[in-house]
Amino acid sequence: MLKKLVIASNNEGKLREIQQLLAPLNIEVMPQSVFNITEAEEPHCTFIENALAKARHASLHSSLPALADDSGICVDALQGNPGVHSARYGGEPKSDEKNNQTLLNALENETNRAAYYYCAIVLVRSHDDPQPLIAEGIWKGEILIAARGNGGFGYDPLFLDVKLGKTGAELSPQYKNQISHRGQALQHLIEKMKVLQP
Repeated sequence: MLKKLVIASNNEGKLREIQQLLAPLNIEVMPQSVFNITEAEEPHCTFIENALAKARHASLHSSLPALADDSGICVDALQGNPGVHSARYGGEPKSDEKNNQTLLNALENETNRAAYYYCAIVLVRSHDDPQPLIAEGIWKGEILIAARGNGGFGYDPLFLDVKLGKTGAELSPQYKNQISHRGQALQHLIEKMKVLQP
């Protein structure tokens, strides 16, 4: 069983969600900042390749197994954008507020508001692990014309789960973790981890 794991992220919201989801496994989970690891380059056009690059980078510099996620929001009317560019959609320095406003501007005259959150999570046991564990999750919804709710992070205030009638920012962290793209991906990953554990 894994005893220690480094999370290849400096995003506090993401770290909090991953730590909560992994808590039942009794794995010591540490953010890469503990090791002064800088953010990895994310040059790829797919979420999986970017997640793998981040996990390998964190594992190389910590000498520990590493978990990374790459996630974003994909909007039908924008041909799947912002997609892998979700974190910096509003430009540098990156900020949720700028990203959300940029998305609202892009959809200003658009009636098709369908969108989904996508997450790819990768676990490597070493930086050169030839058999990384990969899991994915999708959370479908639509983009509102104005923000709602005070929780979550990223695009959560604009992302409406149509079935629930609530935005990601209106859900409790515990409930969001059960249904979100990241929650789904991590549950799939945990199942794969259990198969591999002695």
